[in-house]
Amino acid sequence: MATYVMGDIHGCFEEFQRLLEEIEFDPASDRLWHTGDLVNGGPLSLEVVRWFVEHDRVATTVLGNHDLHLLAVAYGVKKKRSVDNFGDILRAPDCRELMDWLRHRPMLVHSEPWVLVHAGLLPGWTLQTAKERARDVEELLRSSKPEQLLEVMYGNRPRRPEDVTTVEERWRLTVNAMTRMRVLTDDGKLEFQFKSTYEEIPDDRMAWFDVDDPAWQSARIICGHWSALGFRNMDHVVTLDTGCRWGNRLTAFRLEDEALFSVESG
Repeated sequence: MATYVMGDIHGCFEEFQRLLEEIEFDPASDRLWHTGDLVNGGPLSLEVVRWFVEHDRVATTVLGNHDLHLLAVAYGVKKKRSVDNFGDILRAPDCRELMDWLRHRPMLVHSEPWVLVHAGLLPGWTLQTAKERARDVEELLRSSKPEQLLEVMYGNRPRRPEDVTTVEERWRLTVNAMTRMRVLTDDGKLEFQFKSTYEEIPDDRMAWFDVDDPAWQSARIICGHWSALGFRNMDHVVTLDTGCRWGNRLTAFRLEDEALFSVESG
């Protein structure tokens, strides 16, 4: 039995199937984790979501920012953008059932010592705090009125926990940190404009995982989201989005021996 973690699939169903073949994934004995963003990028978002629904017993995905955006569009909170290509899901006869499944996915998964999350954890959060923040958002999405979360999650403020003044702001900060974060300012604020490589981070910014002595450092975080970062295997963080949606590679990481597998896009 092996547990594989796969980076952001983003609708790249054909590459996803080739990578499953590459790792010789056996649903009878293996388990699959996914770093989030099942949809939006490649041409077959519907096929990707349906595969995960059908393999729900052995496959786990956390929610990414594109997954949450799809939910917001499906529930009428946001309009579909011209760059969104998940229309196949919205038109599907089983769209309602698929969205009900999607909104029940976790924000965070913890299996000692590993923590699976789409983008990362704020350096001031202990693992317990992060799990509590994730649970707050999950409970809202799984309630009879998921719109109460979807309607307030958009926006870039507050940018750090010290600036939170309302429960809605706390929800938004949790979503932004766990699904959108890449770099922080010197005073610990989320900064959303930077999307380039690690080497190009400005001197007055730092990668979220480079903060000294983060409160979550007893855990080992595995995440995606930052495609320009690519694969990195560090002491406390493993990053797995290798940019399949941009024509690069789709990558998987086996937890038991930290073996790496990947396939080319296209």
